Amino acid sequence: MSCTLLLRAYVALAAPRREERGDVPGWVLITVMTAGLVGALWQFAGPELKSLLADALRQVSG
Repeated sequence: MSCTLLLRAYVALAAPRREERGDVPGWVLITVMTAGLVGALWQFAGPELKSLLADALRQVSG
């Protein structure tokens, strides 16, 4: 009996809902905003990150 209940709960939660089409504009907005945020942060942190990487590679290579 509990196995049937668990199976029903799994099917109800894991089965794709056919009536939902998804929120494509929302995902596009999130992707564009994330890319913009990374680009903005890269303007400030890019040179420092490049120097950190160069220093680390210099220390490893000798």
